[in-house]
Amino acid sequence: MQGLKNYLQEQNDIQTIISGFSSGMKEQLVSGLSGAARSVFISLLNESLDKPVLVLTHHLSQAQALYEDLLDLSHEEDVYLYPVNELMASEIAVASPELLSQRMESLNQWIHKRKGVFIAPIAACKRILPPIKSWEQSQLSFQVGEAISIHDYTQSLVEMGYRREDMISAKGEFSIRGGIIDLFPLTSEYPVRIELFDDEVDSIRYFDSNSQRSFNEKLSSITVGPAEEVLLTDEERLTGAQRLEQALSESLKKMKNDHAKKELVENIDYDIERLKNGETFQEIYKYSSLFYDQAASLIDYLPQNGLVVIDEMSRVEETASRLDQEEADWYANLLEQNKMVRDLSVSFSWNDIQEKLTGYSKLYMSVFLRHIANTNPENLINISCRAMQEFHGQMNLLKSELNRWDKAGFSVFIVAPTKNRVEKVQSVLEDYGMEARVADQGIEFPLKTPTIVEGQISGGFELPLFRVAVITEQELFKKQTKRPKRRQKISNAERIKSYQELKIGDYVVHANHGIGKYVGIETLELNGLHKDYLLIKYSGDDKLYVPIDQIDLVQKYVGSGEGKEPKLYKLGGSEWKKVKNRVQSSVEDIADDLIKLYAERERTKGFAFSGDNEMQREFEAAFPYEETEDQLRCIEEIKQDMMKSRPMDRLLCGDVGYGKTEVAIRAVFKAILDEKQVAILVPTTVLAQQHFETFQERFQDYGINIGLLSRFRSRKQQKETIDGLKMGLVDVVIGTHRILSKDIQYKDLGLLIVDEEQRFGVKHKEKIKQFKTNIDVLTLTATPIPRTLHMSMLGVRDLSVIETPPENRFPIQTYVIEYNPQFVREVIERELSRGGQVFFLYNRVENIERMAAEIDVLVEDARVTFAHGRMNENQLENVMFDFLEGHSDVLVSTTIIETGVDIPNVNTLIVYDADKMGLSQLYQLRGRVGRSNRIAYAYFTHQQNKVLTEVAEKRLQAIKEFTELGSGFKIAMRDLSIRGTGNLLGAEQHGFIDSVGFDMYSKMLKDAIDAKKEGKTYEEAKPFDVEINVNLDAYIPPSYIEDEKQKIDMYKRFGAVENMDEILDLQDELMDRFGEYPEEVENLLQVTKLRIMARQERIESITEKKLNVELLMDGEESQQVDGSKLFELANEYGRLIQLGTENNKLKMVFKFSRDQAHKRYDVISEFLTKLPRVKQQEVASS
Repeated sequence: MQGLKNYLQEQNDIQTIISGFSSGMKEQLVSGLSGAARSVFISLLNESLDKPVLVLTHHLSQAQALYEDLLDLSHEEDVYLYPVNELMASEIAVASPELLSQRMESLNQWIHKRKGVFIAPIAACKRILPPIKSWEQSQLSFQVGEAISIHDYTQSLVEMGYRREDMISAKGEFSIRGGIIDLFPLTSEYPVRIELFDDEVDSIRYFDSNSQRSFNEKLSSITVGPAEEVLLTDEERLTGAQRLEQALSESLKKMKNDHAKKELVENIDYDIERLKNGETFQEIYKYSSLFYDQAASLIDYLPQNGLVVIDEMSRVEETASRLDQEEADWYANLLEQNKMVRDLSVSFSWNDIQEKLTGYSKLYMSVFLRHIANTNPENLINISCRAMQEFHGQMNLLKSELNRWDKAGFSVFIVAPTKNRVEKVQSVLEDYGMEARVADQGIEFPLKTPTIVEGQISGGFELPLFRVAVITEQELFKKQTKRPKRRQKISNAERIKSYQELKIGDYVVHANHGIGKYVGIETLELNGLHKDYLLIKYSGDDKLYVPIDQIDLVQKYVGSGEGKEPKLYKLGGSEWKKVKNRVQSSVEDIADDLIKLYAERERTKGFAFSGDNEMQREFEAAFPYEETEDQLRCIEEIKQDMMKSRPMDRLLCGDVGYGKTEVAIRAVFKAILDEKQVAILVPTTVLAQQHFETFQERFQDYGINIGLLSRFRSRKQQKETIDGLKMGLVDVVIGTHRILSKDIQYKDLGLLIVDEEQRFGVKHKEKIKQFKTNIDVLTLTATPIPRTLHMSMLGVRDLSVIETPPENRFPIQTYVIEYNPQFVREVIERELSRGGQVFFLYNRVENIERMAAEIDVLVEDARVTFAHGRMNENQLENVMFDFLEGHSDVLVSTTIIETGVDIPNVNTLIVYDADKMGLSQLYQLRGRVGRSNRIAYAYFTHQQNKVLTEVAEKRLQAIKEFTELGSGFKIAMRDLSIRGTGNLLGAEQHGFIDSVGFDMYSKMLKDAIDAKKEGKTYEEAKPFDVEINVNLDAYIPPSYIEDEKQKIDMYKRFGAVENMDEILDLQDELMDRFGEYPEEVENLLQVTKLRIMARQERIESITEKKLNVELLMDGEESQQVDGSKLFELANEYGRLIQLGTENNKLKMVFKFSRDQAHKRYDVISEFLTKLPRVKQQEVASS
């Protein structure tokens, strides 16, 4: 695209603008340009003027579109977006961190570089920011070889808004362990580990927050910016608190009502107290103007030589005035509730902003040439610009346009996003007899032939005056092009991590003793040796000390219900044994069934589909988004199944919106290419309609006939579809259980896709089962299947799992806020103004009509409708269908919107009384919005001034956490996972899961399946373990790892090590994460090495008694020993070793003298490495 910019820059009109600013003009106006043409112009302006440019738009969506364009048109690192939510009230709500993170990154880079294009909606200029000096001082540098004070740096990090944690997992956190500082800057993709030697920085490196391991690359220095926008020193906090006290006393003088005064004092005193205590709290934002003597706006951050570009000044002004009014209403509301002092400015007004803009050069951009109030442009340029017409594959139309442009001497650019697509476009044009060349670096103007360039912009345009036409793939083929991956500032692709983190007070399950409560780690000293134990409390006052090397017998208890407490067992009782035996026989039955089913399927013959051909590849390349790795893996797994001669029976699991439909579509296409028919079975009419529309759009260029069987189709249409299926004229049929009816016959059905099978009744499920015997079946579900279960089913149930959400989908901005009608009105109006729709979740059927009527009155222009589960199926479907078609704006509904409905136009969700809902419910509801490329908002509301119950408080706390895709997100996933287990294995398993806990259940199932596969009993298949009792102080002292969660994690790592390579890896990890380890940890590594070697030689136990070390070999293994070879080996050790037997097991006793004792473990290790020599070789069959 650089060639186009160079060419435009030489045009007279554009030259006058550039030279105008260079010669000191203050205001200019450019009219006519719109869409991508405007983006190209801003990009070339920035490059020509070599000064920082601030672009102000009227709304965040405009800012975002411009940002997307400029990322491709300019150097990526010189383009910044400053995203804000316009709603004042949302500033003081608990909010997701993504927008904040992007704002901080943008400001930080902008301050350091002082160049590039900074794009912001006008709402951003209203915010009160710290003076630029505060920001510049809030930068912390680390340099290798430099001495630092940990105390001072900790203080600085807290002032910069970082939170101290035991182990960091999210941006804005830091932790200190001995001489290691871990820190996750907001502006960095990875956290940083700074290792000190004494007080000197010894090394700086990035690390992975999931594995906590460092990358190899070392840095020589790093500078870290702040983690909060309100930056306060202790002094500024105190100043703020004093000014707030003053404002409070002024407010009280103007008030008459004693009760109101008391309420105000209570509310404000609490905030004053928090300020004095140095706390950072969400509402601190409303006091921003009290902290600084000279607060700054975003405009103050633009250097004096900067240029301000105002996109559609009249709309910017209109938005800014509306925001002023909304803020005044919000403020009045807070005053009314006695939650705010009087005469406080919470943001800059439009007048303030205009005043701040006076010193800067300004460029106004407008589509129409007209006078803009309060502006005085010295130069007016009108550039004629037309949006490019849509060709949509009509190549003859394109050909005649190219001829017209050629005669008029136009230069024609065709833009395609990747090298691959560039070549594709060229070959399509050549097929239709149109000449086009692919641009290399040098482009000479005017272009003699249409030129294809690699790049990406939001749409094509024509500039008749400059004789330039730009066409994108979108206009050529109606193809929404893939945006290549680019710096992903925000990762919401957090995979479902381990939930095994044990916290004190958690319920745990011990394999032999049942469910108890975890109390903590205790270090006990016996005979002068220290050992760590997990302390578990059982029914009554029973306590169990579990040695840390038996940690694998203990798992966190997770049941299937929210908040249901499990029953504690009594130590030594027989009840646990009975429960465990019942579950054992149940999982063995399941294992039998699964293995039988699997064997049957292996024997059955089906149709083997052929491999991918060119047409399949072309169809897949037309998918407008970047596939995730998970999607690609699942597609491959499904195709491999289809190509085998046995019928496929695969389950595809993936959260709502993770792209399951596209995976299914590719399987459908594969079936059709082999001239097979496909049936798609869905649980609801609305879903059938949605799939029908999606499939029609995706298959439109391939002449595929798609039929729909649902009550929304006329009798005639249905008959046509049924006849077409019988005659083979219909390729794909989509429908509800109607497609299972006897009267429907297929000419040649090859693939059945079932969406959400668990939502069908027993009769329908039986029908589906009959299909499975000889055709390929793919089942889709949005209920996540837990990883542990997935692993245990490998090889017996074909599962494909999509765990990662699509790239570049903005995380849903989540807020927890008090319910307030005025706020709700603003939220709904804002969504409607951007052409969207709103879900309002109200979970009480008896009052839902009244609530819908209230909203109808509250938001005059909104068309409000309602839906609940007591409506009959047809009523409900009609309401949902109307909403889907855009005939209503706000749907007030109970939780029936949880499942399956995909309405991309809904980007705002409001939940009434969120504190009364379950976490997993809230998580699934939140997945209903944010299905398109727009930023989506979820507002979880609770009653004003309500004293919440402890459970509700915890739940809201969890929502706040899960706002940050943190641990609450994991709990929700866990909840849903357990439901998923029921779906997969049958609902009757819920009771069994509850009685032993989810992890124990998964483990028992895995062990049972593994044993059956090997043809062993459950007991025979148990893993071999070694008991080691040696006189070593082998444990992790608290001085080395203080945090219990990390300590347990490391003990688990010790327990899971299986070979010497993994020991080396473990040593590296200890050094990397916690620094040099002490002798006790060295001893623990020694014991772990012994365990590995002993396990390989099937040594049951190693026991140290005074100066003797006894090794006892497993009975079966003892039979394999060749006596003469054993004596040969013993001779090498002379009188040091004594051989014998105990219960038919080989016993080897080493007797060390005091002088030899220090070498005893080396001797034992060496002996174990030589033991394989004494085993009888299996005689080769002659």
